[in-house]
Amino acid sequence: MENMNWNYPTPIWFGINRIKEVQIACDNLRIKNPLIVTDPGILQTSIITKVINSLSNETKVYSDVQGNPTGKNVTNGVDFFNKGNHDGVIAVGGGSGMDVGKGIAFMAGQSRPIWDFEDIGDYWTRANSDKIYPIIAIPTTAGTGSETGRAGVFTNEKTHEKKIIFHPKMMPGIVILDPDLTIELPPSLTAFTGMDVLAHCLEAYSSNFFHPLSQGIALEGISIVKKYLVRAFKDGKDIEARSNMLCGSSMGSTAFQKGLGAIHSLSHPVGAIYNSHHGLTNAVFMPYVLVRNREAIEEKINAVARYLDLENSTFEGFMKWILDLRKELKIPHTLKELINDNSRLEEMSKMALNDPSTGGNPISLTQNDFFDLYKNSYDGKLL
Repeated sequence: MENMNWNYPTPIWFGINRIKEVQIACDNLRIKNPLIVTDPGILQTSIITKVINSLSNETKVYSDVQGNPTGKNVTNGVDFFNKGNHDGVIAVGGGSGMDVGKGIAFMAGQSRPIWDFEDIGDYWTRANSDKIYPIIAIPTTAGTGSETGRAGVFTNEKTHEKKIIFHPKMMPGIVILDPDLTIELPPSLTAFTGMDVLAHCLEAYSSNFFHPLSQGIALEGISIVKKYLVRAFKDGKDIEARSNMLCGSSMGSTAFQKGLGAIHSLSHPVGAIYNSHHGLTNAVFMPYVLVRNREAIEEKINAVARYLDLENSTFEGFMKWILDLRKELKIPHTLKELINDNSRLEEMSKMALNDPSTGGNPISLTQNDFFDLYKNSYDGKLL
């Protein structure tokens, strides 16, 4: 066993209508002039109105956020934050809105470019920790779990690569999990984000790194997906299902402190180049990576199959559950259905090999292995 440092998340306020306590959260974190950060879609809903109405004073909203956010989304937001003399961020939305909000709070007081803080070694120590502003995170989807993470994922527009920017103080100071905010999420996004929860928990569970705390959370997160994702997909007003999936999302991000793997390594280049939805892309790659990793994870998968009380508690039984789940959620089986372009598989293979998630995969993979995974998933060749 190697030496490990473990960090576990932040205060979480869970429950219906907890959105009304945003001002209390600001007071707790001594935020007097918050900037609300969200995406254009959420801006058009009643959610932002609820946030604003819960605050004692008027504030501004920044919504220049793409589905796969870029470094420019952050740098433009930093200018907006500093011009408004804001002293904290309320990040509202899915992973994109929350990541950009966290990125703005992190970068507003820094003098170096954002890419200098990529999650490599101790790059995070380059930051001026005294100039990082407090963050309140309010997720409106049950997927990325960015609300319990110490990093954000941003696309470098020049290289078309997704980069993970990390600092311990990017962890939100308070998380508000209000299931009522997820009620209007359409079935397709419920499916995509829910599969992201599964990808986080499954890859964390399968990683070889020693982290028993995350292992237990990952296992229960997979169980929550099995019990509640299809229910939330079929009936968006099922508040029990919505509540559990929202908690499962936070659990997935907590769990993947243990590590991720090739599902995410393959997804990040596709998202950066083709702007595909991250959770959907993870869902497409999931069975192909499971088969490739089988030699290292079969015993673990058998154990999770027993925990889920699957009719067939074997690797094959678990694979059948994954494939049946994807079909029920209307997830495409092949990468071709997602991007319909196989001209950049070799380029993406190199990017996948260099992705930070690759180090957590249960087996070592080469660039050729990633090319084969891309090709097989593009053609639908599972075995």
